[in-house]
Amino acid sequence: MARMAKNTTIYLYTDGAASGNPGPGGWGAVLKCGALRKEMSGGFACTTNNRMELLAVIMGLEAIRWEHADVEVWSDSTYVVKAVEEKWLDQWVATNFKKKKNRDLWERFLPLYKKHNVKFHWLKGHAGHPENERCDQLAVAAYSAGVALPKDEGYEMPDHVGHDELILR
Repeated sequence: MARMAKNTTIYLYTDGAASGNPGPGGWGAVLKCGALRKEMSGGFACTTNNRMELLAVIMGLEAIRWEHADVEVWSDSTYVVKAVEEKWLDQWVATNFKKKKNRDLWERFLPLYKKHNVKFHWLKGHAGHPENERCDQLAVAAYSAGVALPKDEGYEMPDHVGHDELILR
């Protein structure tokens, strides 16, 4: 985002979606700072909703061009919000993410979180909040646009879910 005042709060709205969970998925993010606005999205051929929820936050934080920004993240993901606000993430780090899913994304998230002054807020999804609804639209469009989607390199498909099962969905 260009030319934002460094002392202004940045509002980051995020959402993730997956069809089939696991299945094709996408993330959407809206950054707002004063009169400036930036929308972003992306998708993958096979992923999960939780991965996309977290990736939306990561991509939004990565788009901020300076350190120590005041950022308010608004997400409908209890997984992401509670992991940070209720200190689940601290325990996962203390146990070196033992048997924890999405380790690759949490490890990508941590330095970004520490780089800024971030506060998380949960909001109810699909309840008419304009920015949350827009993020959902961006996320869904990212994986349903009819284009070939990249592989989510960090996603590990559970043993009980076969590739053929995903194709048939």
